[in-house]
Amino acid sequence: MRKSSILFLAAFFIILNRIPTLSESRSNQTSWTDKVAPEVLVAAQSGEVEYLVILREQASLIQARLLKSKEEKGAFVYETLTSFANINQKPLRRALDALRADYQAFWVTNMIWVQSDLEALQALAQREDVAKIAANPSVPIALPPIDFSPPSTQAIDGIEWNIDKIHAPMVWDLGYTGQGVVIGGQDTGYKWDHPALINSYRGWDGAKVDHNYSWFDATDPSNAIAVDPHGHGTHTMGIMVGDDGGSNQIGVAPGAKWIGCRNMDESGNGTPATYTACYQWFIAPTDLYGENPDTTKAPDVINNSWSCPVWEGCSDPEILLSVVQAVHAAGIVTVNSAGNGGNSCASVAEPAAIYEESFSVGATDSSDTITYFSSRGPVTVDESNRLKPNITAPGSSIRSSYPGNPEDRYVYLSGTSMAAPGTVTSSPPIVRQPMAKSDPASASLSLLSTSSRATSVPARPKMTRAPEIRLRWW
Repeated sequence: MRKSSILFLAAFFIILNRIPTLSESRSNQTSWTDKVAPEVLVAAQSGEVEYLVILREQASLIQARLLKSKEEKGAFVYETLTSFANINQKPLRRALDALRADYQAFWVTNMIWVQSDLEALQALAQREDVAKIAANPSVPIALPPIDFSPPSTQAIDGIEWNIDKIHAPMVWDLGYTGQGVVIGGQDTGYKWDHPALINSYRGWDGAKVDHNYSWFDATDPSNAIAVDPHGHGTHTMGIMVGDDGGSNQIGVAPGAKWIGCRNMDESGNGTPATYTACYQWFIAPTDLYGENPDTTKAPDVINNSWSCPVWEGCSDPEILLSVVQAVHAAGIVTVNSAGNGGNSCASVAEPAAIYEESFSVGATDSSDTITYFSSRGPVTVDESNRLKPNITAPGSSIRSSYPGNPEDRYVYLSGTSMAAPGTVTSSPPIVRQPMAKSDPASASLSLLSTSSRATSVPARPKMTRAPEIRLRWW
């Protein structure tokens, strides 16, 4: 009898220990939500929602540093990332198929874009291999106002003032116009056949066009023709390579070739997923069907005249960090506009300009004064206190190419979006062209000591943290 009582009590306590308390039960029910961005949870209450599933394990690219050439780095990064994603994502992709959810897998970072209902969202968040679920907000670009009238600074013998300001013609005279260099740009798109851009488009051979490996539309992969419904992208590309063979010498490197990726739709909205898709495509450009990736066709440098602001929904400032790190590891320079957040401290606050691997550019006017709209450092949104921007360049009243009728094919725009393109093609590709071709990402590190003067300007009196560094062309 006593033995039976003991056995009964033992069994009772075992069962009791397996029954969760009220607090434990609540914890088990809500713990999966800790992985999910709050805005995703809110949106999922009303129906299907799109989001980014970031897996726990990420590939290591540290060995890319040991490789000497850009070609070696690009091949290593592509093979490493694609192999890792193919193996690591299999279980999750099987689960997504079972859930009948729409999804797109990325390899540039171990991440999958998903669109599903709340039930599927919960099932994914509860998986051990899922680190977090981030929002994929639609982020509208802040397009600068168009000015069709010329400013007080006129073109100099057909060469625009911003081109002359950074002494690009002096470099041209040495025989370096960007020849042999491929420039990538991701923006609102590009009017490839603009008179100032057509001859430098890699897909144009002088008689016919072939958009394979030269164009990708991340907003609509089925779009096989390079377009720009806004004009912002066309304007930035003109600053990089624009030359119509006549009086419109608007580009810093007219001898370079360019390829483009559209990361914003007809409404001017981009998302972390479309930005990621463009970065991924640049590492290994594909044909128009998204097939046959080729790292040897990757650009040497990419211009990014856009941002993904926290205040517009990109709540995780590191959402694109591993992506940009992968591009850098592949030996590709990534140049970013610093942002137009104004002259207050710590206004460089948006991906991807905030990252160490991004070469971030602020804006100056024709008198070499930093513009009122140009964002300042340091970067505090990620608690790094990183010094940004890395350099400044002309970005006020810049004349460049624009879609439209013949009479308005050239307009004036202002912004750090106009400053970044000037450094894309006047830094490693032209100034240090031989070294840049073998490893442009490493060549960019020497830019600060060869083409600019740095001055340390405290952002406020008696600062206890690192001062803001402002760099300008000299």
